[in-house]
Amino acid sequence: MDPELVADCVHCGFCLPTCPTYVLWGEEMDSPRGRINLMQQHVDGAPITDAMVGHWDACLGCMACVTACPSGVQYDRLIEQTRAEVEAVHERPRSERALRRLIFSVFPYPRRLRLLAAPLRLAQRTGLDRAVRRTGLLDRFAPSLAAMERLAPRLTAASPLPTHAPAIGPRRATVGLLTGCVQGAFFPAVNAATVRVLQAEGCDVVIPRDQSCCGALSAHSGREAEAQGFARSVVETFSAVDVDYVVVNAAGCGSTMKEYDAPFRDKVRDIAELLDELGPVAVRHPLEIAVAYHDACHLGHAQGVRAQPRRLLAAIPGVELREIAEAELCCGSAGIYNLLHPEPARELGDRKAANIVATGADVLVTANPGCLMQVAAAIEATGHPMRLAHTIAVLDASIRGVPL
Repeated sequence: MDPELVADCVHCGFCLPTCPTYVLWGEEMDSPRGRINLMQQHVDGAPITDAMVGHWDACLGCMACVTACPSGVQYDRLIEQTRAEVEAVHERPRSERALRRLIFSVFPYPRRLRLLAAPLRLAQRTGLDRAVRRTGLLDRFAPSLAAMERLAPRLTAASPLPTHAPAIGPRRATVGLLTGCVQGAFFPAVNAATVRVLQAEGCDVVIPRDQSCCGALSAHSGREAEAQGFARSVVETFSAVDVDYVVVNAAGCGSTMKEYDAPFRDKVRDIAELLDELGPVAVRHPLEIAVAYHDACHLGHAQGVRAQPRRLLAAIPGVELREIAEAELCCGSAGIYNLLHPEPARELGDRKAANIVATGADVLVTANPGCLMQVAAAIEATGHPMRLAHTIAVLDASIRGVPL
């Protein structure tokens, strides 16, 4: 932990109303300034204890406090440094180590995730998933596995993406597309829509085969060496192709890749950011829908990309954009947080769902696969019918002139 970064906090409390865990529990040590206080204790010589780790682990890493802080405290760097030190020196309980090993042996590996998707798709098609859920056994004996099952989206078979998709009309840019781990395995339609929209907007799209994880999940969980290995692989993959930009359609991935070393990070763009930067050339057909837009934390707070997706959506004829109350609060997804801490994640998901439903919108739109899964599960639990879509899926439907 960098003592100078720790000392930047003046304990003013502006972060408190934006911190999800403080809002839930009202516990000082579960606020950003409380966690920084624990970091200061360790910097001053106190050993890392189970209690300290519990408070740091409870942080979602949503970065809302970074946006709210008037003193410029770099809490994002602090929590990553702290978690790396925890992973290096602190021994977690055996059951927790086993769960983390399971998660990190599957989720950062696209091929393994695709293998997992096949039996899950079969279970959904036969209704076995719903039958298991009704028994309540997973919730009782394996809450993290129950969370995984509950969060899984409805899966459908998808055609593989080409390695190259040419621009439609005059070429304006050549871009490489990060297909992602969860995005590629669970939301292949989002990647397909991303390719179509980029083509329609005059971009040659290069999609390298055998892409690795970008390292986001590992970096946010303190697995520093693992994250650096993944980052090197991604840089090598996209440096081997001649592209103007590397486009990302998952907020958490984009946030991490923008922390890579220059000059590579300077090429990284969120899909909404790039499309807004280029400006539209493809015709938008009307979509008569009311849209509630949810800022994914690692897009809004970490990357500062808020206005761009709203401009893209508002420019579609017929789209009515509606804002969500408590927009700064995380939905509870936060990478793997909803698997490691299913109960507070569910509370936050329910709170977010209530605010979304209150907008009266037809469609909830966001830009991160984790948010889509988390919010979909929470809204389904309310019994309120609402469609959910990635930002790019809405643009794709408008450009193609098909219903969303």
